Amino acid sequence: MDSVPTHVAASRSVERRVTGRATSDGAGVRLTRVLTQDLQRRLDPFLMLDAFGSDNPDDYIAGFPDHPHRGFETVTYMIAGRMRHRDSAGHEGLLDSGGVQWMTAGRGLVHSEIPEQESGVMEGFQLWVNLPARDKLCAPWYRDFSAAELAHVLAPGGVDITVIAGASHGVQGAVTRDATDVVYLDVNIPAGGGVLEQPLTPENNAFLYVYRGTVTVEGQEIDAGCMAVLATDPHCDGVRVQAHDAARFLLIAGKPLGEPITQYGPFVMNTQQEIYQAVADFRAGRLG
Repeated sequence: MDSVPTHVAASRSVERRVTGRATSDGAGVRLTRVLTQDLQRRLDPFLMLDAFGSDNPDDYIAGFPDHPHRGFETVTYMIAGRMRHRDSAGHEGLLDSGGVQWMTAGRGLVHSEIPEQESGVMEGFQLWVNLPARDKLCAPWYRDFSAAELAHVLAPGGVDITVIAGASHGVQGAVTRDATDVVYLDVNIPAGGGVLEQPLTPENNAFLYVYRGTVTVEGQEIDAGCMAVLATDPHCDGVRVQAHDAARFLLIAGKPLGEPITQYGPFVMNTQQEIYQAVADFRAGRLG
């Protein structure tokens, strides 16, 4: 068997840096929208990335009451805090610190995400991943992964990698998606600094979001709270990310679907007619 590459010969560069936009969602949860709708084509198959984090209960305690989804997947990653999930397909679970919830909305369901804490820090991320047209009306699917169930890699220099999806340094993550080939890593560079070298499929779109410290990619610094869209270059086999002190960031990559994207709030389909149908189905109680 061929060895799994861990060295990057030619790193991608930073195409542009994006600062997230403060907003609120659900019943008033304060968050930062990092990947916005205007980036959906550029970062296909990714539709949205929200970052949330506060030690003020007023910023998160009301959570996200019942709301519908159709046509894509949501990936919720909790850094700190506890969130209870319930949906109309009968799924229920508690997402705790360090855990991940991966939900395929498919043909549609209604769900809620409500904090199960009255104080302390709640911090995490929600990523939306598009589904190909052939799978947009598939049966809903849901899975909670506790922190202990997620794969970890200790890379050279003490760089700790949580592998949520895809693979890193020969270790497979909790979830694999053939259509979108998602790689989702949480990378923790220790005090004193270090370097991550992560091979990436050249034609796949990729970005990183820094949420602790500062990192450098090909001479460009990316500070905490900033997303870097990585250039797609057929001559680059991955990305090299360096930090001179402790830093933490998400590295996310995936295969573009190259299909039309039509979004209306919590529904993401390929045509306007499919959106009309999704709204009609929701109003008639046919989701989930």
